[in-house]
Amino acid sequence: MTSPYDILFEPVQIGPVTAPNRFYAVPHATGHGWNQPHGAIALRGMKAEGGWGTVAMQICEIGPDSDMANHPMERIWDDSDIPRHAAQVAAIKKHGSLAAIELGHGGMRARNMTTGFSVIGPSALPVLRPEVPAQAREMDLADIRAFRADHKAAAERARRAGYDILYVYAAHDLSIFNHFLSAQTNQRSDCYGGSLENRLRLVREVLEDTLEVAAGEQAVALRFSVAEPGKPGGLTHDGEGREVVEALAELPDLWDVNLSGWPNDSQTARFSEEGFQLPFTDFVKSVTTKPVVGVGRFTSPDKMVSMVRKGQLDLIGAARPSIADPFLPAKIRDGRIDEIRECIGCNICVSMDSYGLPVRCTQNPTISEEWRSGWHPEAPAISTGRRSHLIVGAGPAGLECATTLLRAGQHVTIADAAREAGGRVTREARLPGLSSWTRVRDYRVYQLSQSADAALFLESPLGAADIAEFGADTITLATGATWRADGVGSTSLAPLDIGDCEVLTPDDIMDGGLADRPASRFVVYDDDHFYMASVIAERLAAAGHAVTYVTPMPMIATWTDFTLDQGRIIERLGALNVDLRPNLKLVAGGTFRDTLTGQAVDLNSPAIVFVGARTPRDDLRNELRSMEGIGEIHLAGDCLAPGIIQAAVLSGHTVARRILAAGGNRPARLREQVALAV
Repeated sequence: MTSPYDILFEPVQIGPVTAPNRFYAVPHATGHGWNQPHGAIALRGMKAEGGWGTVAMQICEIGPDSDMANHPMERIWDDSDIPRHAAQVAAIKKHGSLAAIELGHGGMRARNMTTGFSVIGPSALPVLRPEVPAQAREMDLADIRAFRADHKAAAERARRAGYDILYVYAAHDLSIFNHFLSAQTNQRSDCYGGSLENRLRLVREVLEDTLEVAAGEQAVALRFSVAEPGKPGGLTHDGEGREVVEALAELPDLWDVNLSGWPNDSQTARFSEEGFQLPFTDFVKSVTTKPVVGVGRFTSPDKMVSMVRKGQLDLIGAARPSIADPFLPAKIRDGRIDEIRECIGCNICVSMDSYGLPVRCTQNPTISEEWRSGWHPEAPAISTGRRSHLIVGAGPAGLECATTLLRAGQHVTIADAAREAGGRVTREARLPGLSSWTRVRDYRVYQLSQSADAALFLESPLGAADIAEFGADTITLATGATWRADGVGSTSLAPLDIGDCEVLTPDDIMDGGLADRPASRFVVYDDDHFYMASVIAERLAAAGHAVTYVTPMPMIATWTDFTLDQGRIIERLGALNVDLRPNLKLVAGGTFRDTLTGQAVDLNSPAIVFVGARTPRDDLRNELRSMEGIGEIHLAGDCLAPGIIQAAVLSGHTVARRILAAGGNRPARLREQVALAV
């Protein structure tokens, strides 16, 4: 029987190797790095098990002069690294997938803080991290020859480890090749500088070197950012970016194309739609006969088919969607489209890289736990027996707890006082740009709707007596949290007398508090420092109110720098004429103090929307504990500890596994241990 998605499962020839289908898990950081190999190996092996025809390793440093410091990259510095890579290859090939490795050198993005080597680049300029007090050394011709030899040696080690595809990495402004290509960073006057042909010389030479190593047995891919939107003098898809593709069109076996820098390549759903990169990258197919893979947060099977049929891409590339659902290809193949755990484009996965931590995901709580905790995104958790479970609260934590228990063969009942399931994700998804967050709710509600062992009751507030009467074996409270209005936030830990001005919270805005309100002036005070204050400010400004965004921090929406949308938030608020006022701290009386000068500032606003801390709704726990005959009581999500939605989902999942384990114990975790060499 044919399927409209059969075209996605056609094999694709990539030079001397054949991908079994068009699903391509492109290189992305996992946060495990060279010294936590088991976690990375299991994570990528899970993608292969889930049907991704090609699974790629992240940036892999070719030598100690490309040390990315606090970012836990992979390494292939010398032969001692080969066994670790061979194990990764085996985990991927076990499921019939191709294994790819992205050989990389950070050039002027490297820091070399742990190795002590000087940073190298095409010209003697400051490194491309303004906060790092270092400067790159200009490479002479001997340095360039040494770099080529190092890259070639790394490619040879990758070949010996068994990889099918060897990458030359020239993307995201994170590569030495980008820095040679850019007229800004390449200020040379020799044969490697000046004209585009000269600036392109090193990329061409290293491609030829890598093809020589591959010797017709491995494919060679070029990962290249065809455009650098927003960068003054940067490559453009209708300018030098296109000229690079035309000049090298038939040289690599595969083109992996995207945008630079990383905030352009990994845009959040708040500011971009699925396929947002195609207007920049879809020309590549018209220039080369070689297969092309591209990305754009693809989650829709129909969109994937359309791109192939239109000749925009040969292979469907994914990083974030493959994190959210490692089994996305298998679900499409098996006709289980409704079971896809779609990426919501929140970039929590990306934010972990800023801290050098294993990747996390709002949709997929099992990511990075494949080896450490033995968690599988599709297989049910081990159950010690069938019991009945009552979950109070159908938000992200409650729904995840319920679906995890249900998969393990348990009977679950979920009750929520609201008219709709989803809790905070349903409420927040109505705010500007956050509609994709309903996928957190919809995926889990669908799972529950397919089983007779699950019952979801809405508009059903439960008190302690109701819960006791229900008689469940376990009770999980996932009742969420409320935003505080008393001045407590991340920089003020005690309540504050805000004076006579009206104080609102995000809950007031989400509850429709602006519906009948005439145009007015608002201060949105951000002592939370993630997305909420900026979204509230956008909502108010779009409704015609005059808005001043105030934060005691020196940056706007500080933590969104880690999710890569801070720049776009500032642009959006600026376009809406929101007055941005960093370095102002709220003090008693509803006035503000400049944190730099200490001077008082009166913004004279009749209303403040205070975005600070939240209070857990945990009253039921104390009532239940004082009652006789109550079963196990667990707390999950924001009513346990208010946090981001990803934390709530992970909490719900963890609680469910604790319930399923004998005695409700915390799930055991393995630890990566460094062995001392003799």
